[in-house]
Amino acid sequence: MYEGLRQNRNAQLLLGLVFGIVFGVFLQKAGVTRYEVIIGQLLLTDFTVLKVMMSAAVVGMFGVHAMHGKGMVNLHIRGGSFGATVVGGLIFGAGFALLGYCPGTVAGAAGQGAMDALVGGFTGLLLGSWLFAVLYPRLKPFLSRGEFARKTLQEVLHLRTWPAAILVSALIVALLLALEWLGL
Repeated sequence: MYEGLRQNRNAQLLLGLVFGIVFGVFLQKAGVTRYEVIIGQLLLTDFTVLKVMMSAAVVGMFGVHAMHGKGMVNLHIRGGSFGATVVGGLIFGAGFALLGYCPGTVAGAAGQGAMDALVGGFTGLLLGSWLFAVLYPRLKPFLSRGEFARKTLQEVLHLRTWPAAILVSALIVALLLALEWLGL
């Protein structure tokens, strides 16, 4: 059943659209599509964005591992490098600093009618993507420098999947409770 769904391009596009809309609604309802909330996170005065993203990480972690256990998804470890992280962080950070939105929140803010996100955000996304594509041949040697080991947290801690997920979730929940307790 799942293999047929994986092979169906139209179904994949429809699922992507539906989940993208649902994700955007959740971002909007949580308030993280508002410029003031994002700037508050950057100034460390409003931790709404951190709380939403950490909650999403816990839900996503359990969801992905449950789907993997049922054979609905295949997991594979992606490689990474220091060079790619630096370049990606600089591009992401420049856009974030200039506009105050990340790619997910710019789409949500544009969807709720924020003209700065619609005009500036999508222009920035397109311009940044184009600039990276143009500079890619020159950046390629730097991007692969300092490759990271392809290891999961489970491998590093010598734990099975579910104990590792429970441990990470407990740490995230403790962080979220501490933020609430501190009034952040």
